[in-house]
Amino acid sequence: MNHSAAEGSQGADRPIGVFDSGVGGLSVLNALRAELPHERFAYFADTAHAPYGERGDDFVARRTTTIARHLLAEHRIKALVVACNTATAAAIHQLRAEHPTLPVVGVEPALKPAVASSRTGHIAVIATRVTLESRKFHALHASLAARATFSIVPCDGLAGAIERSDTDRIAALCEKYLGAAGRFGDAPGQIDTLVLGCTHYPFVAGDLRRWTGDAVRFIDTGAPVAQQTRRLLLAAGQLATGGPGQIQLLTSGEPASLDEAAARWVRGPVVPAVRAWTADTPAP
Repeated sequence: MNHSAAEGSQGADRPIGVFDSGVGGLSVLNALRAELPHERFAYFADTAHAPYGERGDDFVARRTTTIARHLLAEHRIKALVVACNTATAAAIHQLRAEHPTLPVVGVEPALKPAVASSRTGHIAVIATRVTLESRKFHALHASLAARATFSIVPCDGLAGAIERSDTDRIAALCEKYLGAAGRFGDAPGQIDTLVLGCTHYPFVAGDLRRWTGDAVRFIDTGAPVAQQTRRLLLAAGQLATGGPGQIQLLTSGEPASLDEAAARWVRGPVVPAVRAWTADTPAP
């Protein structure tokens, strides 16, 4: 199907595309479903290439644009949510340039809400190394550096451990990286706000909480992304107004693994995952 034709075709019953390198975007999908209960969603997990956080920008941008084209051509999506901080940093501008009529929503570490909510003015940010080294993140950080003290910690391996449900590795990495961030608490000079700068991280909030204590506020991007998606669809006259909604799971990897993750983490029913083939998806 011609991309521009797919983007321009009408119908509020068309699905919203949601994309992540793996299962992390399921945390954003939960927020989208809560905000938009009547919508259909096509969730693509690029698990054959996950995690993105330790890959180069060129690779991530290529996969992101390939998957966007697939979702347009095969599923006629009416909007795209890039539920991956790394992919947003690497490719969001390219996506918007290539698909100017398609509403595209990205995610980024929620530094602005963190600054607004912090009482001590000390904030920790955990994310993948690629996200934290991106121009997009550096510009965001620079714009807020005068308003708070940020402890920024690249968390190599954590997203991958979450993908594998490697509980021992998750616990060890959470201890390592939060220990490197500094002292947590609500006393002056302590870190009272933790930004979860990767969509995988909300799924290990319990492991993180062991090292921060209950006084520290966790901030992720799920709710703001869902609210922005609603605003864009409303402005375009594309909000679904009835029906129970639906989630179709798609993956470049093994469907059974995505089904297991969805059963563990997604609230509400989903259509069982299928393997989706794109131009550079590896053969099984």
